[in-house]
Amino acid sequence: MTGGAGYIGSVLVPRLLEDGHAVTVVDNFMYGQSSLLDCCRYDRFSMIRGDVRDKAIMEPLMAKAEVIIPLACLVGAPLCAQRPLEAKTINFEAIKMLVDLSGPDQRFLLPTTNSGYGIGEEGIHCTEDSPLRPVSLYGTLKVELEKLMLDTGRAVSFRLATVFGISPRMRIDLLVNDFTYRALNDRFIVLFESHFKRNYIHVRDIARAFRHGLANIETMKGEAYNVGLSDANLSKMELCLEIKKHVPEFHILESNVGSDPDKRNYIVSNEKIEATGFHPEVSLPLGIKELLKGYQIIKRNSFANI
Repeated sequence: MTGGAGYIGSVLVPRLLEDGHAVTVVDNFMYGQSSLLDCCRYDRFSMIRGDVRDKAIMEPLMAKAEVIIPLACLVGAPLCAQRPLEAKTINFEAIKMLVDLSGPDQRFLLPTTNSGYGIGEEGIHCTEDSPLRPVSLYGTLKVELEKLMLDTGRAVSFRLATVFGISPRMRIDLLVNDFTYRALNDRFIVLFESHFKRNYIHVRDIARAFRHGLANIETMKGEAYNVGLSDANLSKMELCLEIKKHVPEFHILESNVGSDPDKRNYIVSNEKIEATGFHPEVSLPLGIKELLKGYQIIKRNSFANI
């Protein structure tokens, strides 16, 4: 697994070890995190500090891998816009190298994003057959990577909804996490383009989706699957009103001045993965409650990607 010490990997790696799998993680610890320290007690856990773009590091590891989970990524439209060259080399070229190094018996579980849908049609759910119209470099690279991976016939692609929730490698810059933090600490928010909608999913449910994919990889390979909460296709305003139920003092303001750098606006169907037997367990209200408790422990400082 690459990037296993990140926001998703820090939740997923311990679960895989508990399931009895041997896990090797490559991560450069670019955010100074120590989120996998508790995993060091497992003999089945190996940790390599390094750059996933370094073929000298990755080639011998690929020779021993059965399933590859490439989580290493510059995540999100703002970060990729700030660092486009790194985004291309990490988010696309490094994973293409792994494909080139892989053999016919090796499988990939790929995290992509439903931001590839870009701007959807009002009232129409985006399915895995909907056209992909990314509106950011981040989304574009993910769409190109997914095509490359699915064409191998050996990969499962998870088109992840916007993630939220507590992780040992916390991120406060994600939408639900950010809005909940502002509600608790600032008591107000100013929304731009408050009608823009997207889908959401808890980080623990993403870990469950990967475990589900690992258990069913031979029947799921070659396909893309939306992964989100089917009852959480919400606009930014609707999300804030949900948070306000937990923080009544939260004041929500709207502005006609300003623009969201991430222009995506769509609703998503998750029926395809649900038909395989996967169903999320952590609701949006439960995730908000967890965040409010977590924010008694941490403050914003370094808990972000940008």
